[in-house]
Amino acid sequence: MLQKTVGIVLHSLKYNDTSNIVDIYTQHTGRASFLVKIPRSRKSTVKSVLFQPLAMVEFEADYRPNTNLYPVKEAKSWYPFYTLPYDPYKSAIAMFLAEFLYRALREEAENRPLFAYLEHSIRWLDGCEHGFANFHLVFLMRFSRFLGLYPNTEDYDEGCFFDLLNACFTPIQPSHGAFLKPDEASRINILMRMNYETMHLFAMSRAERNRCLTIINDYYRLHLPDFPLLKSLDVLKELFA
Repeated sequence: MLQKTVGIVLHSLKYNDTSNIVDIYTQHTGRASFLVKIPRSRKSTVKSVLFQPLAMVEFEADYRPNTNLYPVKEAKSWYPFYTLPYDPYKSAIAMFLAEFLYRALREEAENRPLFAYLEHSIRWLDGCEHGFANFHLVFLMRFSRFLGLYPNTEDYDEGCFFDLLNACFTPIQPSHGAFLKPDEASRINILMRMNYETMHLFAMSRAERNRCLTIINDYYRLHLPDFPLLKSLDVLKELFA
């Protein structure tokens, strides 16, 4: 059955000489895998350049029963980027977030609030002119709410530890090893106070930002089965001084 939808590109992999497999988080069916033919002429109705990391596409696919790989018949840009593919810093963020979402998003069902969050975040990054060095940190912390992993900050007090396993602050050092000492626990509380509009007010050194990124990545690895160490993590750390 042919169906039109919009989606956000997470990952693209060459399938054979004529096709790529593209994982897309769609508005109506959640995450799904699609078979995209490699164009052989300029007149092709599907162009490979549309399926870059975090690209927002509108397309028609053949949702056939008894398969989990749906052929794409037509595709076009749903939201043309103005800066994201051309700014090296934004492009690095996009590659990192696309890899993160490819590993973290496994939901094959409609989730309109999550899709709206992703759409808003990507558009915001594309339109922002400066002050976005903390964007990926804020994105990751806010995203945890959709997975039921949002840290509980109600019990935070100066000098508390942060229990990474139970996602909460505690005045007593946890008996297991997955926790943050008070100086680093305070960073979690600061991150939870940031949003896209205010994050530029929270100055961080390169070392502090990289440490926060490592902590957040470790946090997800603790809570998501088979979540790997992301390959694009080191690239992002090198860029933001």
